Amino acid sequence: MNREKQQGATLIGMIFIAGMVVAGAILTAKLVPAYLEFMSVKKILNAMAASGDLKTLSPKELKDSFFKRADIDNVHDVKPEDVTILREGNKATVSVDYSIKVPVVSNLSACMDFTASTSAKGE
Repeated sequence: MNREKQQGATLIGMIFIAGMVVAGAILTAKLVPAYLEFMSVKKILNAMAASGDLKTLSPKELKDSFFKRADIDNVHDVKPEDVTILREGNKATVSVDYSIKVPVVSNLSACMDFTASTSAKGE
């Protein structure tokens, strides 16, 4: 009898692929919330620019406005020292620069740096 060589996935191969899929799903589940929070930070900065706050408020009032909006949008990883406000003449710029360290497994962590800014020209 002439038997052809069997082809297909082995059990070990399937277990390896399943492990990779599970590891990818775990990593995604741990990292996505940090990116969603960053999107909220960008939304806050865009809302501040659109509302005209950058033109009229003092730096302290701008920082207070940012953190009030951050509380509403459930942003917890941005600290007061991460927010920089520069006012040069009739132009205000609000920048947010922060890092997040997300524990993945055991002593393995993912470190992510986020930066966003917005500016508006005063009248």
